[in-house]
Amino acid sequence: MSRFRLCRFLALVLVFSPSALFSQVPPAPGAVDFQALSQQATGWLAGLVRINTVNPPGNELAAAHYLESILQKEGIPSEIIETAPGRGALVARLNAGALPDPSRALLVLAHMDVVGVDASQWTQEPFGAAENDGYLWGRGALDDKGPLVANLATFIELKRAGLRLGRDVIFLADGDEEQGGDYGIRALAEKHWDKIAAAYCINEGGRTIVKDGKPWYVGVQASEKVSVNYLVTATGTSGHASVPLKDNAVVHLAAAIEKLGNWETPIRLSVATKRYFDGLAQIEDPELAKWMRVLGTPERQDHAARILAAANPVWSAMLRDTVSPTILQAGVRANVIPSEARATLNVRLIPGELPGEFADAMLKVVNDPQVRIEIASINSRPSPPSDIDTAFYRSIEKAAKTVFPGAPVLPLMSTGFTDSAELRMRNVTCYGLMPFPLTEDEIARMHADNERLPLASIRPGIELVYRAVEDFVRAP
Repeated sequence: MSRFRLCRFLALVLVFSPSALFSQVPPAPGAVDFQALSQQATGWLAGLVRINTVNPPGNELAAAHYLESILQKEGIPSEIIETAPGRGALVARLNAGALPDPSRALLVLAHMDVVGVDASQWTQEPFGAAENDGYLWGRGALDDKGPLVANLATFIELKRAGLRLGRDVIFLADGDEEQGGDYGIRALAEKHWDKIAAAYCINEGGRTIVKDGKPWYVGVQASEKVSVNYLVTATGTSGHASVPLKDNAVVHLAAAIEKLGNWETPIRLSVATKRYFDGLAQIEDPELAKWMRVLGTPERQDHAARILAAANPVWSAMLRDTVSPTILQAGVRANVIPSEARATLNVRLIPGELPGEFADAMLKVVNDPQVRIEIASINSRPSPPSDIDTAFYRSIEKAAKTVFPGAPVLPLMSTGFTDSAELRMRNVTCYGLMPFPLTEDEIARMHADNERLPLASIRPGIELVYRAVEDFVRAP
């Protein structure tokens, strides 16, 4: 028999062998058809974006029922937990054993709610999920429905593969993240912890940055800043606008906001941020890299920070507490000088900074007896950083090396807050990813007009999440 005929004969034996037809051996990770999976996931994402979950009011249960229908088709039971009328979460589980084991479980988490939109400023319908110019457009495509669907695709593919698990995998789609989590992760942690308890979690908060057309680095969130809103109030004498007054509250408020908005707060270099810049210096432009390397050197640090801040505002936000004026309120009529003017500041504090002490520091900067500053709300709790010397972090590194060769994995402290803070307070080791490779311009569209996800990034994003999770949860 010729070699060709022998090969054909062996192939036919394999195809028609009963043991091959009924084999329960799961396919190797490389056997996953990521292209087909990403195409299916793109359809799921489009359907999810079309569900308006602007928070407030949230309307997350509509999205939860949509996800429930997808899981039902895959034979995966799920539970919808209502935390308030129309609000809530969906949870599903793949069990490794007869009984849940929170001490080893992995939680894959993303939120369903989104921030509001000014549709007049969009070139596409914000909830239309249009596919134009190589992008899927819509509010939530990046934050956080895109990552949610990457988690969903991973969870479903683990089930399809019949993978023998070494630890439970819990899929959680929650709500109210954009408003602090009282009807989301906090409610779930306080009242339904038994359903979501885990030792590890993968969530949002990272960055996969594209530069010069190729993935540059994968940033994994291991820590995050604390979000605090402050109310700045200026008082003065009310009167007729035809007679200008020196103690005009609006003028004093404007002066205070100008000082705080331009305040160069002190550098506070966290361990995660130092490691981030040390790693980034290995691949960055040599001129910028040399300034990254001297961070932590007292005599050169401030100058280095100014250079890095001018190069990238995100780097500046990683290095210091930040103050962003967001709301101004004053006056009742154009011809009336108001007796009071108010502003809201959104402040992001490096973990360890006390909100009350920061208010005192702002008052010193303003230096105006007509102005007072008070805490309006603390939107996230300060939480400890996640250890990056773990098997799961190494699984993420391994997956990134496969999907994005040459792009290093860097730990980072995110400038925004996520649900991970609540979980870290409960000793859950959380890592944040943005699995889809994006340019700085694309990632800046989170919470902005014309949010969109590159269609070409969906496949590698799903593959990154799947490979990291599969490597970590597969039984030995």
